[in-house]
Amino acid sequence: MTAPCILVVEDHEPLLNAIRMVLQRAGYTVLTATDGQKGLEVMERVRPDLIVADIMMPNMDGYEFYQAVRARPEGLTIPFIFLTARTTREDILRGKGMGAEDYLTKPFDPEELLVAVRSRLKRAGEVQQAISSEFDQLKRQIVNILSHELRTPLTYITGYTELALEELHSLSPEALQQFLEGIRHGSDRLNRLVQDLLTVIRLDTGQAAAEFRLLVHPHENFAEVVRRTVQRYESLANQNGVTLEVRVPPTLPPVPLCEPFFTDALGRLVDNAIKFSRGKGKRVVVDVDVAGDWVEVGVNDEGVGIRPEEIPHVFERFRQIDRERMEQQGVGLGLAIARELVRLHGGDITVESAYGVGSRFTIRLPLNPPLADR
Repeated sequence: MTAPCILVVEDHEPLLNAIRMVLQRAGYTVLTATDGQKGLEVMERVRPDLIVADIMMPNMDGYEFYQAVRARPEGLTIPFIFLTARTTREDILRGKGMGAEDYLTKPFDPEELLVAVRSRLKRAGEVQQAISSEFDQLKRQIVNILSHELRTPLTYITGYTELALEELHSLSPEALQQFLEGIRHGSDRLNRLVQDLLTVIRLDTGQAAAEFRLLVHPHENFAEVVRRTVQRYESLANQNGVTLEVRVPPTLPPVPLCEPFFTDALGRLVDNAIKFSRGKGKRVVVDVDVAGDWVEVGVNDEGVGIRPEEIPHVFERFRQIDRERMEQQGVGLGLAIARELVRLHGGDITVESAYGVGSRFTIRLPLNPPLADR
């Protein structure tokens, strides 16, 4: 295995050489620099596994160097040890308050330095292993979901197309219509998948935020926007034996809104509420209320509910609750997208749920968002 690489930044060269010797004898690879700026130059070539840095240095002191390291994506997880003669409580608290992993004072004991280095490297390794394990699990989950969501609609499309071509001359109009509906079902499902992935890209690249700033304006008839959005799902509700209700107060103040983004978010919540309200005679109720400087839109269902331990995870990307049991369609992006679209408005979505009873998802939008959000 490659020896861990440690960057030592210290302007007092005799001490710098002493630290280097101690660490090299312990089996570490050591890089050195005499101030923070030179330390950053070293990091342009090599990413160290740990940094030991003095505080009082010319050109760029240790605090500035620390902030510059943490400002880099690759520097966020590098353990950082301050080594300094400054022993006042304020100095120590400042270093620890900035997030440095350790703080050793001069004159240092070589064994104390080695203990600090070993413990911080060990901890960093454990954290990295945990992150890698979680990331690998997420990758497997994404691959499984995407492969299922791609394969299933493609099976509809290719299967019905092949049948139609093979039996084209003997097909009745009714059979042909059934085949075409199967093809449309598969293509609609593929289209939803593509649109969701494109929306995620727009959110991550900032394109959605730019669109929001162009389109947001105080909407005078918020109630009508809610009613219109819910009405789009009446056919789906009827197919599932679900009754849709909208409850809106007679008057509402103007709501700063990017209508396409809001209706997208609300529509996803209504769609979910209908799909998870299993059984005839269930209701989905969408209500609107004003609470102080906020307008709240609640989507209430009488569905399967969510287990308490799953509630903190429902808005995570590619997260699906009880997929094996429920086998719902989608890749687990709907709620994540809905929340991010609402957060562009300066609002949020919250959830309350009782397992086996139903859920309430609440969109909260500010009536007076900060100027920067408009």
